Amino acid sequence: MCAPVAHQNLRRRLASELLDKIKSCSPAFFERLVVDLLVTMGYGGSRQDAGQAIGRTGDDGIDGIIKEDWLGLDAVYQAKRWSGTVGRPVVQAFAGSLEGHRARKGVLITTSRFSPDALEYVGRIEKRIVLIDGQHLATLMIDHGVGVSKVATYEISKLDLDYFDEGGE
Repeated sequence: MCAPVAHQNLRRRLASELLDKIKSCSPAFFERLVVDLLVTMGYGGSRQDAGQAIGRTGDDGIDGIIKEDWLGLDAVYQAKRWSGTVGRPVVQAFAGSLEGHRARKGVLITTSRFSPDALEYVGRIEKRIVLIDGQHLATLMIDHGVGVSKVATYEISKLDLDYFDEGGE
């Protein structure tokens, strides 16, 4: 098996393990995980002042708020994890929740997937809503080192033909 295929298989297996683990954790943990991931991706600033998990009864579908930039000029909101396929009605309700917070954009993250209807809907509305399904969530966590730790790094070398160029002496 060549290295890129082996690497892809390892990433797929790790992503599957991550999703299984996330699904077994509490909703409050999931909310903190999402804020941690967004902060690690560069939103806000420090973990202390960049974002907060606010999910609770009566939260209007908003589980967390995170500053989009270091100065807090705009905010990105995120909503609940979901166990089944997330359809258009859930995305529409989330868009309405954003309106209630006077937010222009949001991130809706699920551990499952979005229906084609939901994906099509976000492409047609004025609000900017990014949909992140479980597979994408796990990939982002791996890419940004959230919930995972490195166990090995391999360096692959190739022949440096410029080194052997004798014409430039």
